[in-house]
Amino acid sequence: MIVAIRNSLFVAWRYLAFHRIRTITLVAALAIILFIPLFLEWVVRDSREQLTARADGTPMVLGAPGSSLDLVMNSLYFTRARPQALPMPDVTAIDETGLALAIPLNTRFSAGAHPIVGTTLDYLEMRGLNIAAGRSLAVLGDALVGHLAAQALEVAPGDSVISSPEDLFNLAGQYPLKLNIVGVLAPTGSPDDKSIFVDVRTSWIIEGLGHGHEDLANTEDPSVILKRDQTSIVANAKLRTHAVITAENLGSFHFHDDPEQFAVTGALVVPRDDKAGTILLGRYAARSDGPQLVRPGMVVQGLIETIFRIKTLLDAVILLVGLATLLTVVVVFMLSWRLREKELVTIFRLGCSRGAIAGFVIAEIVVIAAASIALCGGLLAGAALFQGKFVEMIIS
Repeated sequence: MIVAIRNSLFVAWRYLAFHRIRTITLVAALAIILFIPLFLEWVVRDSREQLTARADGTPMVLGAPGSSLDLVMNSLYFTRARPQALPMPDVTAIDETGLALAIPLNTRFSAGAHPIVGTTLDYLEMRGLNIAAGRSLAVLGDALVGHLAAQALEVAPGDSVISSPEDLFNLAGQYPLKLNIVGVLAPTGSPDDKSIFVDVRTSWIIEGLGHGHEDLANTEDPSVILKRDQTSIVANAKLRTHAVITAENLGSFHFHDDPEQFAVTGALVVPRDDKAGTILLGRYAARSDGPQLVRPGMVVQGLIETIFRIKTLLDAVILLVGLATLLTVVVVFMLSWRLREKELVTIFRLGCSRGAIAGFVIAEIVVIAAASIALCGGLLAGAALFQGKFVEMIIS
């Protein structure tokens, strides 16, 4: 029995190897039909787990009126779709109620592909972020770098990173700021690993709302002075502003307006308890204008349901394409056997039994099926190397 199976497989293998073009085409078609639904299921499952875990770990999010989905995705995953600006008085109003802690987030800027998140030390405590090397934020210009961001940028405490301009054609407001890296965060397996964290006031300096410049009273270039009197000194546009915050020029950095009136992109809200959270939600739900307060879990659940509806439609399309492919494979085999009819008759006349001939045909099907499954496994293994990229595409 074993010898017969071995012989059937050998004959099938030699035949398929001789007709290699047809064999490769069949194997590739079947492998792709197997790979696509398995790949979609795998990516959607991982996306659901990541979305749900991050949302469940965030009690509430405060933001300006608009798309709640954009607000939640930006506040949790720092996506490029930024919500409308949220005035800081709306954030401090949460703290003044005594019902919850509001953690501001300003995610307008980035350093290359890595978002710069302006926030407070409360964010690190809420997310359970630990410092693996260096120290925490202390002064303006300090930056904490996530684990993956540090690897990608090849930086460590003591190095620096430069913010990317939001608009290359905006010559009047925002200038790239050189951030001083003071610490690297321990890996968490979350979007925080790819982010750079600064104090919210540092993010406002990147925005152009604050700056530092040389001391006008002791300047060595009198041409920068536009007007001088006993009470004030006014400089012209020639005055050089600092693009890096150091211990020497830290004292020169200031804001011309009240920082308490500036804006952020959102805020994470951590209620004192469940009752306090319910009271806050009720207050904001009753308001027809002003900021919105949402539960990320409910918003993300709606997104997941949309993804699954799309996946169901894709599954139906893939099923129809798969059936069509299988029927095509059957037709190819039937035509092949018809063309080989004289060959099979000759084999039978040479003394080969009908069972052995059937074994040759079945062996061909088994070899093609096994090769298709192996190729599908290879494709899945290759896709696993880019798992984070595929999931990030869905989340972003």
